[in-house]
Amino acid sequence: MAGVEGRVALVTGGAQGIGAGVARRLAAGGAAVGVLDLQQDAAQQVADEIAKAGGRAIGLGADVSKRDQVEAAVATVAGEFGGLHILVNNAGVIRDNLLFKMTDDDWTMVMEVHLRGAFLCSQAAQAHMVQAKYGRIISMSSTSATGNRGQANYSTAKMGLQGFTKTLAIELGPKGITANAIAPGFIETAMTKATAERIGTTIDVMREGVASTVPVRRGGLPADIANAVAFFAAEESGYITGQVLYVDGGSELL
Repeated sequence: MAGVEGRVALVTGGAQGIGAGVARRLAAGGAAVGVLDLQQDAAQQVADEIAKAGGRAIGLGADVSKRDQVEAAVATVAGEFGGLHILVNNAGVIRDNLLFKMTDDDWTMVMEVHLRGAFLCSQAAQAHMVQAKYGRIISMSSTSATGNRGQANYSTAKMGLQGFTKTLAIELGPKGITANAIAPGFIETAMTKATAERIGTTIDVMREGVASTVPVRRGGLPADIANAVAFFAAEESGYITGQVLYVDGGSELL
């Protein structure tokens, strides 16, 4: 199987959690990986870990909502590894609050990172993909896209990414580029731990609560999402585009 062997990938929000898991998984499959994060030192640490394991990676610092920084990062990855074939739009933030408490900054920050970030990264990356006549764009949505208390901003952004994905699939398909989205349910990361603490509980209690409500009877891990990304990113998945894959342990079944 070709998989991602010999391809070049860029993973945004790659310094921890899902992003770091995705970067490691793609590198293990033979891709050269640009690990991009707002915190360049943390991104470089993940890249160094990949290199120590025998892979190829570089760490990059950039704010995905800033066009000049995004374009510079994409150019660096393409220049270092000779192209860009896979983009994973994973960078994200949460600014949860009930509607009547949500500030303009809460709303704008989430839209800037999730939506503008995916737009800018995809726009910069597609130029290299069109040239290569090959590409995979994978964006992180969420089960919260269908609505979740206290997340009017986040839910809106994540559903927006689904529409963005389907539009990219239509526009870029003739160029050999696919676009798909992954909608994780509960995934144990630093972000979900912070959410648990914010609402007055612990990650252990949250994990157990989720496990009791899904058929697989466990919470999700970054590796679960990384495997889904590897599937969409593979050369063999070229006839799959415009799809949203919910990776949530089957929560909608119960």
